[in-house]
Amino acid sequence: GMTRAQDNQGPVGQVAVGSTNPVKLAAAESVLRQVYPDVLITAVAVDSGVPAMPMSDEDMVQGALTRARLARAAVDADLGVGLEGGAHCTPWGWVLSGWVAVVDRQGVRGLGSGGRILIPPALADAISRGEELGPAMDRLAGLVDTRRGPGAVGILTNELVRRDEAFSIGLAFALARFLHPEWYDTGGGSVPCAP
Repeated sequence: GMTRAQDNQGPVGQVAVGSTNPVKLAAAESVLRQVYPDVLITAVAVDSGVPAMPMSDEDMVQGALTRARLARAAVDADLGVGLEGGAHCTPWGWVLSGWVAVVDRQGVRGLGSGGRILIPPALADAISRGEELGPAMDRLAGLVDTRRGPGAVGILTNELVRRDEAFSIGLAFALARFLHPEWYDTGGGSVPCAP
């Protein structure tokens, strides 16, 4: 099972989540409780240091890492979690995506992303002009305050995928390096993956 890897890193008694968004907190709790059943989860309002609507993977990752670090430090938790959603321009069009960062006391970091969805041209145009995703999605769908409900992901997929599920996947991916430190901490990886 997973206990061996957890024992290697010491007990995790408290996790700080760098958000007060109920959707993000629910997603974090559903995953964290499976790994650390008795963990204390603390929501901490922190500044991401990136725009409200990040427009690149780089900004999303930076925002997630900043949230994770600040939240962890604020309450001296064992782990910090940051979740940052946004958009990214690809050769195939604009996609919505979300990144999750997990950091520990030593500054070790795990990263994961919860999937990508191509967005309609009208939505891409709106966010490219600097409009926030929530209001743009409201206008496109003729709905009100969708960001508090299903979110763009839920609306575009007819709730085949809920927004919290995408964040849950990202968090599970980000936890991999903490679940298997024996594989991530062995050195190597000296060949760069950048072209």
